[in-house]
Amino acid sequence: MSLIQLSGISKSFAGVQALKDVSIELDYGEIHCLAGENGCGKSTLIKVMSGVHAPDHGEMRIHGQKRKLLTPIDAINEGIQVIYQDFSIFPNLTVAENIALNTELAQNRKLVNWRKMKQMAKQALEKVNIQLDLDAKVETLSVADKQLIAISRALMHKAKLIIMDEPTTALTQKEVSSLFSIINGLKREGMTILFVSHKLEEVFEISERITILRNGKNVVSERVQQLDRDKLVFYMTGRKIEESYYEIKEDASIPILQTEDLGLQGCFEHISLQVKAGEIVGLTGLLGSGRTELAESLFGLRSATSGKIFIEGKEQQIHSVQDAIAQRIAYVPEDRLTEGLFLEQSIERNMVISVVDQLSSRLNMLNQTKVKSTVQDWIKSLGIVAHSPALPVKTLSGGNQQRVVLAKWLATRPRLLILNGPTVGVDIGSKEDIHQVIRALAQEGMGVLMISDDFPELKHNCNRILVMKNGRLVGEMAGKEWSQEEWTRLQETTS
Repeated sequence: MSLIQLSGISKSFAGVQALKDVSIELDYGEIHCLAGENGCGKSTLIKVMSGVHAPDHGEMRIHGQKRKLLTPIDAINEGIQVIYQDFSIFPNLTVAENIALNTELAQNRKLVNWRKMKQMAKQALEKVNIQLDLDAKVETLSVADKQLIAISRALMHKAKLIIMDEPTTALTQKEVSSLFSIINGLKREGMTILFVSHKLEEVFEISERITILRNGKNVVSERVQQLDRDKLVFYMTGRKIEESYYEIKEDASIPILQTEDLGLQGCFEHISLQVKAGEIVGLTGLLGSGRTELAESLFGLRSATSGKIFIEGKEQQIHSVQDAIAQRIAYVPEDRLTEGLFLEQSIERNMVISVVDQLSSRLNMLNQTKVKSTVQDWIKSLGIVAHSPALPVKTLSGGNQQRVVLAKWLATRPRLLILNGPTVGVDIGSKEDIHQVIRALAQEGMGVLMISDDFPELKHNCNRILVMKNGRLVGEMAGKEWSQEEWTRLQETTS
């Protein structure tokens, strides 16, 4: 008997078929992966399981019992807990309050027993073998700690099935390993985990069975041993994606970017690097290594406190974003939702905001013909899928949102493009498309500095990879030579 079984589930929204005859079965004590590209129906299926959406057709059984109607409260009472990407926690409350407050509220108490609340929170954290300051405000914690709080809260409600929606999107490799240890520990205790992801390496590492959706339909459900990377990619995307390496010929030209002993007090020091035309140089390191602060200094968001920056051989002072743009430097930030896009504004406005001066007349009136032409050119060249440029950019998938951010900065015609986590939260098909765009830009003579935690992304797209630790560069190697073993060695042997 399965913990939960869905058979022939269909669901439509305003005439759009989100799910069509989908079936999935989760056994007790298994780690099951639900995979598929953005828009394939994963989120809708999760919401059917958790009682948020009622299916139009199909049958659902929980612990062998048929359920005609399932509400979110019913699902929680059945032991079904969902941990969404935003974790649904309260940043202004403490660790203890986030973990135990729901339990206190469910008991309809007029007064909160703070001592008991802390005790419950402590016990919940002990179940995942971690220690956190119970009085710390959640907003001060790392993404990894916030996720552990969400898991601990789920265990407070006697969860039997924990659904994790893209749980590793914002985690470093080390944090992913810690999360997987916790997931395996929960499995040993009889917990069922539905791991929702499109990161292939993680899918193979953690899963026992994999169910793949494409365009709202079942494609395959197999044990992980029966699948390999090529099969998984084909099932998810409907196409074959060949692995390759990005290499360039040796070039004696003056670097587009060169830094000498660049430093920012409290963040990084003695950074000497260069990026030449046509190069894609990778930059990686654990969170706190100084990699993002370095990128922000090169783009003028933070002003370096020591060292020199040279652009095509000439020393430049970059103390503001305007200075960086004047030197034709573009920066795509890691968090596109809060730093890269105006979510409520249209796709069109997001694309042209960085070049609005170039599209305006002497009277500061936008030339609508130029605007529409610019937008259509980028939609076509970057393969952006959108019903209309007038729609809010928040209506797009993650991959298409990332393309809009790229378009916004590529419109400035940069000679140096800095990408911080260029495919975070992007599915495998869109990721490959974005990689092809980046390679094409480099081959046309642009210099690219790519900051990433994604090992395959670095290995296959960067001709050189730099490693940072504790604010210093500690290693460099060719992209083809990049490996998990070399990463581990650098982290363990460098001070």
